[in-house]
Amino acid sequence: MNIILFGPPGAGKGTQAKYLVKKLNSFQVSTGDILRDEIKKNSDIGQQITNNMNEGKFVSDEIVNALIKKLIDDPQNKDKLIFDGYPRSLSQAKNLDLLLKNSDQRIDLILFLNVNKDTIIKRIEKRKILEKRSDDASNTILKRYDTYMETTKPVLDFYSKNSNFYELDGTLEIDEITAKIDTFLNV
Repeated sequence: MNIILFGPPGAGKGTQAKYLVKKLNSFQVSTGDILRDEIKKNSDIGQQITNNMNEGKFVSDEIVNALIKKLIDDPQNKDKLIFDGYPRSLSQAKNLDLLLKNSDQRIDLILFLNVNKDTIIKRIEKRKILEKRSDDASNTILKRYDTYMETTKPVLDFYSKNSNFYELDGTLEIDEITAKIDTFLNV
């Protein structure tokens, strides 16, 4: 089962993705984690990523799509992908559809964790302290939220027409969101 989790930074995608990975014996495709790994390697790509994140911008589709392709093409991941934070743009969504089609796969479930800006700010401030994440600097939080909502709106419009698309109240408690997700799994 391949699943997409949408939501602005701090919406709880990672938490729910980890739950789904364990429940479904799947692989989490977290662009955030993949990008942070590149940063740790201090590669040219990692340096480009750092510059973009520090400016509150998203990393280019070209970089992200290449990293995603490697994961989709891995036979161990076939029909076991939980996309956490990808796709973020319409071109990424179309690329994902093409990559999955070429590997004889599809998206089974699309979940949007809808959370307001005030809740996001509180969560990211807390996460910044607990996880010591440099990409959670308070001066970039609002920029990232606004950029996410602006960039992702066409993606949500693109997927919301699908019968397997569900919008969830992301301000609920973690276990409440998890319980709602369980109702959609049919496993």
